[in-house]
Amino acid sequence: MDDVLGNRYYEDRKVGKVFTFSSILAIVIACLGLFGLASFTAERRIKEIGIRKVLGASVTNIVLLLSKDFSRLVLFANIIGWPIGYYVNHRWLQTFAYRIGIGWWVFVIGAILVFFISLSAGTYQSIKAASSNPADTLRYE
Repeated sequence: MDDVLGNRYYEDRKVGKVFTFSSILAIVIACLGLFGLASFTAERRIKEIGIRKVLGASVTNIVLLLSKDFSRLVLFANIIGWPIGYYVNHRWLQTFAYRIGIGWWVFVIGAILVFFISLSAGTYQSIKAASSNPADTLRYE
């Protein structure tokens, strides 16, 4: 009986391994993209950051200013992704003999993890840009 049940869900375990690998690869690529976007944004706004520092802005304020843009993008992606994820998972779960529902907490935990990953990918460049000397960035103005 164990062999029969093991063979029945063998394909699902293989698909699960493929999805796990693909998800990890997608997260790494997304983090690299966010890191590049943070670098580009910080470089593009380096003079604005220098002026803000001269006028008394703290590193925390500048990091929050730069992170706000990423937070909006992540929120927009979650709004688009939740219905699609719910629909795909609901359809997949309907193929099993013993069906379960998808709780809302799964999407909330996923959103929190995505926010944490995106902020950690962009915070390094934001701190680097915010802690630079404003005299060096504004020297040629």
